[in-house]
Amino acid sequence: MTFQALRRPMLAVVMLASFVLAAGEAKKNTAIIDIEKVDADFAVQGEYTGEVTLPGKEKAKAGVQVIARGNGKFHAEFLAGGLPGDGWDKGAKSPLDGITKDGATTLTGAMGSAEIKDGKMTLTPTGGTASDLKRIVRESPTLGAKVPAGALVIFDGTNLDQFQKGAKMSEDKLLEQGANTLKPLQNFTLHVEFKLSYMPEASGQGRSNSGCYLQSRYECQILDSFGLKGENNECGGFYTIRKPDQNMCFPPLSWQTYDIDYTAATYEGGKKLKNATAVVKHNGVVIHESVELTHSTTSSPLKDGPEPAPLHFQNHGNQVRYRNIWVIEKP
Repeated sequence: MTFQALRRPMLAVVMLASFVLAAGEAKKNTAIIDIEKVDADFAVQGEYTGEVTLPGKEKAKAGVQVIARGNGKFHAEFLAGGLPGDGWDKGAKSPLDGITKDGATTLTGAMGSAEIKDGKMTLTPTGGTASDLKRIVRESPTLGAKVPAGALVIFDGTNLDQFQKGAKMSEDKLLEQGANTLKPLQNFTLHVEFKLSYMPEASGQGRSNSGCYLQSRYECQILDSFGLKGENNECGGFYTIRKPDQNMCFPPLSWQTYDIDYTAATYEGGKKLKNATAVVKHNGVVIHESVELTHSTTSSPLKDGPEPAPLHFQNHGNQVRYRNIWVIEKP
C-alpha cells in the first residue's frame, strides 16, 4: 500500500477526532440564558434546607447546595446551621457527589448520603437518622429596588442612551454583557441586577464569567460560583484583592443583586493619598465592609488614577444579563 493510500484513512481519523473534540467543547461551553430551555438536571440543582439530626447532636437547621455538572452528574456541599446568609455557621463544608438514575439522584460522601426526588431531599448522615430537606428558591431582598429620587437611571430596559457605542439589548429588553456607561462617575451608590447563564458542562472561570468594574478599574467578579468556596476570583470577590466574607451566589438563572457604596481614591499632585474603598452587598448580605481597593484589576480598561470613569460590564465570552441599574452620585 502506498503512503498516499495510508495517509487518506489517517487524515479521516484525525478529522473525525477533531470534530468530536470540537463538538464536546461546544457542548461544554453552551450557555443557557432562557429558563425554558434548561435540561432535567436544572430541577435537581439548587438549595435545600431543613432540620437534620447529626450523630451525637440535637436536631438543628442545615443546608445543602447541589451543583449540576452535566449529564446527570452532581456535586453538593452540606452546610451546618443553614445556607450562606441564612444561618450557615461558616464552618467546614462536607462534600457529596452522585448521579441521577431512574428518576432519583443519589449523593454520597464522608458525612453520609442523600436522595433527591420530586423536589425533596432525604439526607441520612452516617450513623444518624434520615431527615427531609425542601428545595427552595431564594430571592434577594433588594431585587426590583425602586429608583430613589435624584438617582441616575443607567438601564431600565427601555433604551441604551446611557451607554457607549457597542452596548446591546436582548430581545427581552435586558442588557447584554460587554457595555460601558457614558457618564464618568467618581463617588456613588450603585444598584445592579444580574442573571448568570446555566452552563453545567463548564467549570471555573469558564462558567458564566463577567464582571462589574467600578470606575472601569476595580472588578467585582460576576461568575457562576454557586456552591464554591468563595475566592477573590469568584462571584462577589474583588479580583486579586479580596475574597467575599461568604459566597452569596445563587444558582444560575436566578436574578441576583449587587448594592455597592463606592468611594474613589484620593490624589494630590498625581500621588495617591488614599485607596478607593467599597461596601458590597450581594443578594442583600454584606460581603465586603469598607474594603480597600489597593490596585486596579489586571484586565481593567483603565488603570489607577484620579479622574472619574464609567462603569464597565465585562464581556468574557459568556452570556450574562443585566437589568434595573441605577446610581446615586455622592460628593
